[in-house]
Amino acid sequence: MRAKERRLIVAFHTTHDAMAFEDFCVARGVSGRLIPLPRQISAGCGLAWSAPPGDIAAVRALLEAAGIEAQHIKELDI
Repeated sequence: MRAKERRLIVAFHTTHDAMAFEDFCVARGVSGRLIPLPRQISAGCGLAWSAPPGDIAAVRALLEAAGIEAQHIKELDI
């Protein structure tokens, strides 16, 4: 079994929002990737952005710049 690690998870209302945020972050060299939504979170879409834990304020600024609203932003051990 793989050891759990702490990650910053951003869940979205729609798959479109998740994919748009991925494109936005990749274009800017932001660390992270799309993953299946962890079961600890209940959200409208089955995808989430997983990034290294850290500055939630920076992630909120990225979301605002991208014009995307997150449904949840949490640090989880996954």
